[in-house]
Amino acid sequence: MLSRLVLLASLTFAVVQADEPIFVDGATGFSSGWENWSWSTNFTFGSTAIPGRSSLLVSSDAYAGFSLYDETPFNNNYAGMRFDFASAAPQQVQWYLQSTTSGGQSAQITLDTFSSSINANSFTTITINFADLPPNGGLLGNDTWNRLNFQALGSGATYSIDNFSLITDIVVPPLFLSAEPLGQNLIAATTQGAVDLTQLKVTLNNSTIAITNHTTYVPVDSPASSITYFTLGSSFAAGTLLITAGNTTFNYTIPAVQYGSITTGNQRPINPHIYGVNFPTSASYIEHLGVTISRWGGNAETAYNPFGDFTNAGNDWYFENRANDDGSADSWIEWVEGAGSDTMVAIPALDWVAKDSTSYSYPATIYPNQESFDPYNANAGDGMYPNGSWVPPLPQTNVYTPWNMSLASKWLTGLVHKPTIVTVDNEMEIASSTHQDMHPNNIGYDEELARMVNTSVMAKAALPNALVAAPSTCAWWFYWTSAIGYTDNAAHNNIDWLPWFLGQMSTASTKAGKRLLDYLDIHYYYAADTSANDAAAKALRLRMSRSLW
Repeated sequence: MLSRLVLLASLTFAVVQADEPIFVDGATGFSSGWENWSWSTNFTFGSTAIPGRSSLLVSSDAYAGFSLYDETPFNNNYAGMRFDFASAAPQQVQWYLQSTTSGGQSAQITLDTFSSSINANSFTTITINFADLPPNGGLLGNDTWNRLNFQALGSGATYSIDNFSLITDIVVPPLFLSAEPLGQNLIAATTQGAVDLTQLKVTLNNSTIAITNHTTYVPVDSPASSITYFTLGSSFAAGTLLITAGNTTFNYTIPAVQYGSITTGNQRPINPHIYGVNFPTSASYIEHLGVTISRWGGNAETAYNPFGDFTNAGNDWYFENRANDDGSADSWIEWVEGAGSDTMVAIPALDWVAKDSTSYSYPATIYPNQESFDPYNANAGDGMYPNGSWVPPLPQTNVYTPWNMSLASKWLTGLVHKPTIVTVDNEMEIASSTHQDMHPNNIGYDEELARMVNTSVMAKAALPNALVAAPSTCAWWFYWTSAIGYTDNAAHNNIDWLPWFLGQMSTASTKAGKRLLDYLDIHYYYAADTSANDAAAKALRLRMSRSLW
């Protein structure tokens, strides 16, 4: 059964055809149909830097790239690509694909992720499986792929590369990756390739347990690995469980059953909207994960201008305006709800939104002595002096256009597709940092409350069926106080921010004659470092939600 499933997954991804060479050993140029679109990069064809080879030596400045454009898009017609690579610093080179037609881009993956044996003195053959992309076995999305990039990071990069081509076939060795007990009588085994499932055997306390049935599941977003659930003929008992799968044995100690009592008198149904994500990547992502609510929100949405679909990256990226990554909110709501998810949309609630897709707040021509500048736009600065103090912002009209509740109402009432929930902006209390160019002064209790009430009153009038979530508070500290600090608490009877906010929203609702707050929206960030991708970090990510209870 598994071998058939894996075959079908590969057939939907790759059309059988010949490999496509891009550069071969000894060549003095790239294969026909491939154009050199590199920037700030030098080449040496016929390099003998690696003995016995006549390869391509590449030297790129910081953030520069070795980039090739395919005149005939290779789309998703190949299983992957293969090349020989040598470098002293493979972590300084990232690989990715682009579509110049759709604007799509694959994940950016550093070369050391593909192999730990890359070195400067000899070639290591790298095979990139488009159905098994690091770090989590992801699938290359469907697109009109036609551009291949090897981009240097901040230190620049020099490396040798040879014999690279798009390949039609990748043989995946059959392996049992894991096998573990679940529930009373299930074994869950993760595999890759066309494994022989009959090889899996189970013993408990040296007695064989029969397998009565099995079901295989191939994740649509990471089809390189499959999960098979084996049903056992008897239940687990305390003792030693051995699962033998191929040449691998998995050993577990089953503890004795412990009994307890559960009080069931106070029961509430789980709100279906807890299964949500921010900006889902596709309809299939929503359908596959069973996402029940999808959020349009984040720092950039504070500056979202719906009358042009512009936004500003704020402190996340050099305070630069840009075309909104996800297009218009209306079209986003349409496809997300079409995939079966409800929607939550952030309403800008400050006084400005982006005026275009090209302006930026801190040009080097006016403030040359800034801490850093955009490596892709040397004139756009980060708005901070080397000593850590903020650059005085220029007039907001250089980058923004005025925004108010009348414009917000015009936007919401004009939506063809209505959101289920609206939030009042995003983490407004830290706007003096994230959007320092727009709102340089710290936001306190009174200003934030006024903006929450005004936005909610407007939203309830424009979208009578929508629910309002607020205050979209950032992190643990701001549950208790504002960006002004505890002098703000003292000015409000020493009441912490969230209880004060709830009391004031209740008063405002009574005055308005309608409920102005339907959900208390607070943001939570797990403090521990989960940036690594080893087994311990993955296990920590799975456990981190437990810190909430």
